[in-house]
Amino acid sequence: MTAGSSLIAPQAVEVATLHSAQREAMYALYARYYDAASRERFIADLADKRYAVLLHDQAGALQGFSTLAEYQREFDGRTIGVLFSGDTVVDARHWGQQALAFEWLRLAGLLKARAPERPLYWFLISKGHRTYRFLSAFAREFWPAFDRTTPPRIQALMNALARERFGDDFDAAAGVIRFAASRGHLREPFATVSEAHRRRPEVAFFLQRNPGYARGDELVCLCELAADKLQPLGRRIFCGESEKST
Repeated sequence: MTAGSSLIAPQAVEVATLHSAQREAMYALYARYYDAASRERFIADLADKRYAVLLHDQAGALQGFSTLAEYQREFDGRTIGVLFSGDTVVDARHWGQQALAFEWLRLAGLLKARAPERPLYWFLISKGHRTYRFLSAFAREFWPAFDRTTPPRIQALMNALARERFGDDFDAAAGVIRFAASRGHLREPFATVSEAHRRRPEVAFFLQRNPGYARGDELVCLCELAADKLQPLGRRIFCGESEKST
């Protein structure tokens, strides 16, 4: 089966509109791929988010989702917008599809358009190399990066956002969130990184920066969501254009 061949267009919805069966389907998909999963913690975490992007197949079964919190903070003398990514899971049969990511970018572009003068940052914590690689696929500039040093101002913002949300579980020196006990880590074989992937510079960097990913440690990442900081395809989708437009 071709990745995404049986899928319908994903939908971005407000979490408050999700009914109980949808929430249970989301948790069931999450628990299929993550060990140390807690239904109560998952549901509480979901309640902290404003949006969910849902991916279904033609039969109506949930095949993937991503959740998103939206808020504002004062930093360096101005108001900034923050999009914090929560859980993101796609059924392995559909790895390689981009529809979920495209819908996420469309939603981010709509949120940016509501306040175009306000800087908007994507705050992401990554406990898997696939999530980290998503940054390089759509952004020209993201942090931390394997080929450049994080600017002090960006590092200060990353530290502030991570410390506010995760407190003492955030190790600022390493840029990693370490919980006393796992709050969810990839099950085998999904946590295994192939030798081919290990040779990729961004994957090697992720593994070096977050060696405890397999036990649930999370690398703190940041990306400014602005048209001039995105790759051409990401920029077109973010700006509301067709991904096929030139």
